[in-house]
Formats: sequence, C-alpha cells, structure tokens
Amino acid sequence: MTMAPDTTAFIGQPHRRQNALRHLAGRGRFTTDLVLPRMVHAAFVRSPVARGQILAVDVEQASQAPGVICVLTAADLNPLCMPWVGTLDHFARMASPPQNILAETHVVWAGQPVVMVIASSRAQAEDACELVVVEIEDQEPVVDGAAALALGADTASPGLASNLCYETVLETADVDAAFAKAACVVDGEFSFGRHTAVTLEPRAVVADFDPSTGQLTVHQGTQTPYQFQDVYARHFGLNEGQVRVIAADVGGSFGMKLHVYHEEMATVAASKLLGRPVRFVADRLESFLSDIHARDHKVRARMAVDANGIITAMEVDDLTQIGAFSAYPRTSAAEGNQVIRLMGGPYRMQDYRGRLSVVFQNKVQTSQYRAVGHPIACAVTEVLVDGVAEALGQDPLDLRVRNVVPDDAYPHTSATGYQFEKLSHQACLARLRQMMGYETLRAEQALLRKTGIYRGIGIAPFIEITNPGAAFYGVGGARISAQDGAIVKLTPSGDVQCMISVTEQGQGTETIIAQIVGEQLGVSPERVKVITGDTDTTPVGGATWACRGAGIGGETALRAGRKLRDQILAIAAAVLQSEVVDLRLADASVIDAHTGAVRLSLAEIGRIATYRPDTLPSGTDNSLTAAQHYAPSGFPFAFTNGVQASHVEVDVETGLVKLLKHWVVEDCGRIINPLLVDEQIRGGVVQGLGAALFEECLYDEEGQLTNGSLAEYLVPMACEMPDIVIGHVETPTLDTILGAKGVGEAGTAAAGAAAMNAVNDALLPFKARLMQTPMTPARILAALGHV
Repeated sequence: MTMAPDTTAFIGQPHRRQNALRHLAGRGRFTTDLVLPRMVHAAFVRSPVARGQILAVDVEQASQAPGVICVLTAADLNPLCMPWVGTLDHFARMASPPQNILAETHVVWAGQPVVMVIASSRAQAEDACELVVVEIEDQEPVVDGAAALALGADTASPGLASNLCYETVLETADVDAAFAKAACVVDGEFSFGRHTAVTLEPRAVVADFDPSTGQLTVHQGTQTPYQFQDVYARHFGLNEGQVRVIAADVGGSFGMKLHVYHEEMATVAASKLLGRPVRFVADRLESFLSDIHARDHKVRARMAVDANGIITAMEVDDLTQIGAFSAYPRTSAAEGNQVIRLMGGPYRMQDYRGRLSVVFQNKVQTSQYRAVGHPIACAVTEVLVDGVAEALGQDPLDLRVRNVVPDDAYPHTSATGYQFEKLSHQACLARLRQMMGYETLRAEQALLRKTGIYRGIGIAPFIEITNPGAAFYGVGGARISAQDGAIVKLTPSGDVQCMISVTEQGQGTETIIAQIVGEQLGVSPERVKVITGDTDTTPVGGATWACRGAGIGGETALRAGRKLRDQILAIAAAVLQSEVVDLRLADASVIDAHTGAVRLSLAEIGRIATYRPDTLPSGTDNSLTAAQHYAPSGFPFAFTNGVQASHVEVDVETGLVKLLKHWVVEDCGRIINPLLVDEQIRGGVVQGLGAALFEECLYDEEGQLTNGSLAEYLVPMACEMPDIVIGHVETPTLDTILGAKGVGEAGTAAAGAAAMNAVNDALLPFKARLMQTPMTPARILAALGHV
C-alpha cells in the first residue's frame, strides 16, 4: 500500500538559529544583564606575585570606604565551603593540592584571589580593593615545567611532595622493534603556547541565598548547570533540591566555563553569609588572570616508516604544564591524556609509545578548552607525516592517501587503543583533492617560487572525540553525567514544548532540538519551544561539552518526541475509531497515512485530551507529555573525522603570513542543520588559526602575565581570516537512531596543523621549519636565520 509523502522532514535542512533575532535586537538574557532587589557587587584583591607567603592582611581602611558592605578574608569565607581537589580516580596516583575560596597562608599564582570586597556598586568595591594592604614575602616561582621536575626543585604549592601531578605510559609490545627496522625515522620537538578563551561574555555569576527557606539560586554563565548544582550542594552543605542553577543565555564558553573557579565559590559563600544577592562579573584583565588557560605543552616525537612509505610506529613524550592546581572537577590531566591517545589516529600504524607528564607551575591553571588535546596530537602527527614525505621525496597528499585507515577496514582499533566504528578518511581526502584543485595549486606554487613568492599548502586529516559515554568521566569519581534528559509535551493549542538538559551557548542547540522534535511530531520547528539551562525546569543531564549536544541530547529529544508521537496517535485512533498504523503526524495534524488527508488537527487533540478527556473511550491514556533519558551504550565515543587544508603566503623578509584559503571536508555523521554545522566549523577553524598564528599568554621569569589585555593579546579578526570552503561526507553512527556525531570541535582540531604544515611548506626552499605555536613573524624570521 502506498504511503503519503513525508512533508515534515526538518532534519538535514538549514534553519536559522531561533535566538538570532532576539540577540540582534539586544534582548539577550545573560547573567551580566541581571539585576535583583538588594543585590550587591563583588571585587577581589589579587596576589601581585606568582609565589609567596602571606604575612599580613589589613582590611580596616577598606571596610570604612564609601558603599562597602563588608570585606571578607579567608578566615571569613573558607570555613563555609568544603575544599575541592582536582583529581579523578581513573588517573591512578594523580595528585593535586586541595583548593579553597581565598588564599590563606600562601599565594601560588599572580592573580589568585586573597580578599573579597562587597559593596553597593562594582566601582565602589574596586575602589575599596585599592585600600586593602596585603603583605607577602616573595618566593622564587616555579615557572618552567621541565625545571619543575628536576631533583630538589621547589614545589609550586605547599603540601606537594613534588611538582608531578600525573604521569602515565601507553605502549604496544613491538614499538622498539618497529623503530629498529624502520627504513626512515623523522623526529621533532614541539612547543604549544598558552592561550585563553576570550569569550564575548566574561565569567558571570549572581548568587541569591534565601535564609528563610535555605534556597540557593545561582544565575551563572555556564555550560553545565547540573554539574554546578551538585558542586554547590556538596561544598556548601545543602541538599541538591535546595540549589537551583540557571544558565539562560551564555555568551560563549569553549570549555572555559566548565570549571569551578574561586570567584564563583566566593560569590555563593558571600550570599550565604549576607542573605542577599551577590554579583560578580570578571572584567577583561581578571579574565586573563583567572580564566583557565589552554594548551602549554612541550612534545618530543618521532615517527617510523617502512621502505614503502607506510607509517609503522610513533613515539611521543608530552610534558603538559598546568599551573598551580589541577582544575576541578574535570582535572587538568584530561587534555594530556587525550593528546597521547589521539596521536596517529587517522593512520594504520601498528605500534606506539606515549608518555605523559603533567606538571605544576606558578601560573594560572590550564584545563579543557575547545578541541581538548586534538590540535596538539594532530599537529605533531601531521608535521611528522610531512617530514616523512619530504625525506622520501613523496607528495604529502598521496602519502596520506596510502596511510589512512581504509574506509572499508572498520571497525578498527588504533595503536593507542581507541575504537572506531566507521570513519571516512579516504572519501574525505578524495573530496579535498577535488575541492581545492590540488594539482593546479602545486603547479602554481612551483611557478611562483621562481618569482620570489613563497606559498605553502598544508594538509591535516583529523579525528574528533564526540558523544562520550559513561566511561569518559563516570568511572573517575567526578559527578559529571553521561546521559541527557528531555520532556516533550503538546499544549492544548497544538504547540510543542521541549525541556532538555543540553544547553545553549550560541551554537544553535535550541534550533537543532526544535528540528528533531518537530520532525517526530509533524510540526514546524518554529512551533517547538525549547527550554534549556534551568535545573528546576529541565530534566537532569550532562549538558553541552565534548560535542555531545547533538549526538546525545539530540538522540534524547528524538526518542522523547517519538514517545509523544505514539501517545498522540493512540488518542487520535481512539477519537477517529481508526487503527494507529493508518495514521501519521504531518503539518500539525493527524493525517491518513495512505492518502495524506487531514483527519484531525493537533490543536483538536490537545483540546480533547486536556479539557474533555471524559469523551475518550474508557482506559485511553490522555497524557500529552513524554519523558526520556538516554546515555550512549555502544562504542565509547562516536568519532567525527575529516581533513583540512591551508593555503598561505609567507613574506620571507618580514615573517608575515597571509592566509589565502582554507578547506575543510568533515564527516559528523547525519547532519541535522547544515547551516549550523558550517557555522561551527568556520568558528572552530578561526579559533584554531588564532592559536596557530596569533594568540599567546606570555609570562616573564617571575611568573607575571605580561600581555593581559586585548591591546597586547592578539585575537584573529575578520580581515585576517581567509575564505573557508566546507564540504561534507556523511557516515552516520549506527549506535543511535539519529546517527549524528558532534562537530563543535572539528574546526579547531586540525586548523593549526594545516597552517603549520602550510607555513613550513612555504619555507621549504630555505630548509626552515617551525615547531612552535603561535608562528609569529619573529619566530619565522628566526627560523629563516634573519634574527
């Protein structure tokens, strides 16, 4: 029997972000916009030195300043909060000092909060901070990670036995034999600088404790409201039901807003102490001094190939420098752990050894940032692959085509132990070759070199971890949920609401959830209201991080939508005295599945089930709400894959790099919204190129950040970015009905590697090579021997 054509397929279609017009009109609901009755403002006195002992704190004059409500020290706030320790159980023998709200006896980085001032306005609080006198005895800071591991080195924080936070070795049995019989071995030493998120909205929190009820409400710009509900409940001795965390609109995060910070904990403690709302919003200088930083790795690596140019083995030693503490609750060891496990991911190599050393130092903490570990693993791998191509006199693209895991060889387990369900490197490389006109570009490059114009082409296949299962954090002791929840309901007017645990930070979560639910219920996405970011109104879940929003949150929404669809069709069948199999939902109606004729509108279903359930046959379930929780249970991760290429021109007299064009071929499984996918890729590429060419947090030998402002810290601007051309291959994961994988970190994962290979390719005639990011003009000139 012929079925009526489907007129409500919204998955796979471009839809503009639902909140775009609201934001353009300046009607965003950010924490920084919030004003509550009786609200007071917080500012902090911070350590001016990277390491030292606190001898005295004098707050008397500040306490008398205009507008000041109170001045709080460690003695006032720290007893209110249980200390936190940034370790995870599955990182065996990991160590980190306990942290508390304010520095008590020692300071361990320049910018650490020492005193909190509460005043009627932020300006008054800042003025009073100038009147606080903190006497600190300077101590020589631990700055360099390698020196920090030397025998007899001072420890970065009191109570540490050494500066080693965590170490591990991952290896196969035959790695030494693979190098011993290799036809060619290439090696390199890499340095990846520190950088930071520079979100449009800085960290912001308004804590409001009601002593009459014991209820704590925290408005916070965060990716993970349920994580913070748990943190605040446990560390402040509250029942979880007494804590509500609201994350309405969030102005960017990139991983930076996942972590527990001293200022947020201080704001909650101060609100409990005062019984009134307390607001803290970081200014840009505070952001540079206290937001987690990213990267800061030093890597030694080598790669072995046989006589046919087939990669047989890699050996990697990663020194990850993380600051004075490991971040809580996700730790600062997670990135280095991913670095050594992502190495060589696209390739068929059989043997591997990866060593990881995570080291303390007297700087701001580093931790998870967009594409955790991916840019480092990708750059090290792909620079070595280019080195192999140069040593063997082979074309870099052809060498990769021969070495990637064939598309018909899955499932596949890498030498590092990662399990891949189904990837598409061969298809992506073929698509890239066609998109960029590879042979034509190579011919043009050769001609231009003869005229003194030096252009380079860099290629970087990548894999990206998405849809992490329970083992990602669930075995480690941190209360970070691997599952998500959704509640979908049909209103009496025929509209749809979806309350879901994944969150929105500008990437379009609400839009894709509306598309998914709308397709299941036969209503346009514009009629699906998606509610996120409130622990009192949305079901518990993991929220948005590690590219899990579409793959896990979307699957949850799909299953909840299908539950509600079945409930609606059962009611309709009872009303119409029909069989459920003969009915379908489309165009906001119940239609005949065979002819497409409208039988009943959803609004009529909503009216009958809500107001006249007495007219339904006895025993009919008139519920118009469906709930669903979902956690991945197949492969530990759903890996996205793809390839990027960068085309640059290097001025060998000035060291300036001009980005000419950038290509991405990406496979994120089933595409829900191609417009938003491309937005995510372009944004990720820009962040990856920023770290590769511009962004770096610079420290002096005293542990002082020397460029903590946007006048000195370079972020990529539109005029510096190239055209970014995007193509797609779709290999849906079979672990879910939806088939979607993540895409939020794909652009960042390989952009830096492609750019580094492109710059080195441009410099090939001069036998110069860059192994450090960012690739600044000064470093390029140094590599060329000009300075």
